[in-house]
Formats: sequence, structure tokens, C-alpha cells
Amino acid sequence: MDSMKTKAPYYNILCLVACAIVTLTALVSCSVSYKLNASSIDYTKTKTIQIADFPIRSSYVWGPMGPMFNNELKDKFANNTRLSLVRSNGDLKIEGEITQYQQRNKSVAADGYSAQTELSMTVNVRFTNNVNHSEDFEKQFTATSTYETTQSLNAVQEQLVEEMSKDICDQIFNATVANW
Repeated sequence: MDSMKTKAPYYNILCLVACAIVTLTALVSCSVSYKLNASSIDYTKTKTIQIADFPIRSSYVWGPMGPMFNNELKDKFANNTRLSLVRSNGDLKIEGEITQYQQRNKSVAADGYSAQTELSMTVNVRFTNNVNHSEDFEKQFTATSTYETTQSLNAVQEQLVEEMSKDICDQIFNATVANW
């Protein structure tokens, strides 16, 4: 009986060592690969991107919207890829225009007046991949934001345009280089 008590600590140590070996073997044999920026760019082939300024072609215009959108789009690619931004002859090319900026009543209050207004922004994008033309496309991206009609558009417009620009730039990023 005494020999069983002296063997118990060795048995526990042996079990811990065996578990550690199995765990280490499993970790070494498995490989996990992920990308922090969520892009799937082959940087050996694709090194540059050309992003044209998007003019506003909407009938309703808010002046600062164009520069806000253009800066957000360029920042998105600069901060999330290793691509160099060039003025011409980019491996990737993004161009287009802001085609729609409008507001509409979204909901009606009990008194029959508008309670919420929805602001929307649509951007037409032409994407050219000079490394792989099968990925070229032209499509529209839209984002919306809602605000209470107790607020004036002037009071919330900058924040809403920032939100919509970020949303559309995320959509463009995902459609062009993230390959979701």
C-alpha cells in the first residue's frame, strides 16, 4: 500500500508531461493564417493603386461631401494595405462619381408629421485590376443614415456624411481587395 502512495506523484507528473507533448505536437502541426487588414492582395504582383477624386454628379449637393469622401477612400487603402498611391498607371485603379445624395421621410409620428428623415448617398465605382482584368467591375454602392426631424439637417449633416462615407468606403474596400 505504501508503494502505491509513492508512485502516485510520479504518475501525475507523467500524465502532465504526456499532455504537454500532445498539446505541443498539435500546435506545431497546425498552422493558422490570418490577415489583420482583411485584404487579399498578392503584393508580389500588385504594388500600386490609383484612386481618382470622385466628383459630385447629384442634383442635391453639400459642398464638403466630395472632399470628405475622397479623403476617406484614400485613407482606407493607405491604412489597410501596403499599396503605394500613384497618380497614374496603378496596378489597381478606382474611379467614379457620387451620383446621388438625397433625403426622404422615413417614419411618420402620431400627429401625421415626419418623425425621422433618411439621408442616403450613392457612389458609382469603376474598378480596374490591371494585374487581373477578370476582377474589373462597375457598380454602385449606397449607404443611409437616419436622423430625427426635430433636428435640422445642418446640425447633423457632417456627422451623417462621415458615417455614410465610411460605410461606402468599407464596401468599396471589400469589393476590390478583400475578396469576401
